[in-house]
Amino acid sequence: MSEESTVMGQPEAEVVNRSPYAGFWMRFWAYLADLIIVFSINGIILSPLRFLNDGAAIDIGFWTLSGILSSIVFYLYFVLMTKFYQQTLGKMIFGLKVVRSDGEKLSWNDLIFRELVGRFLHRVFFITFLLYIVVAFNSEKQGIHDLIAGTRVVFAR
Repeated sequence: MSEESTVMGQPEAEVVNRSPYAGFWMRFWAYLADLIIVFSINGIILSPLRFLNDGAAIDIGFWTLSGILSSIVFYLYFVLMTKFYQQTLGKMIFGLKVVRSDGEKLSWNDLIFRELVGRFLHRVFFITFLLYIVVAFNSEKQGIHDLIAGTRVVFAR
């Protein structure tokens, strides 16, 4: 007998197929909550850096130490929360979760493509709004990062 992922006694693939997709505004508010959480975490973690180098930024090539560390915290937050809980704290607040299109358990590859590659594209190209607006017009409410990874954001049941 194969071990199948279940949610409340039902196969996860069946739950995914019956769960309504989360739209643009729900995802927007969840992401905004996540940004507030990540900025707060960064404020706590990075505040000791102000005591180094007489408060001046520590340059490492083109970047600063605080910029590198804040990016690491940003990406780790989204990858680890999504891997272990299928949702970030923002998604928990709004009752959303990330699932694979086929209903299988999220793999590290799914998360690397969704969270790292997708969010990197959003941040690098500075057209975040245009890339996220795809959610509003896609029938399955997928963003570019969801299309890349084969994931969906649905209402948690």
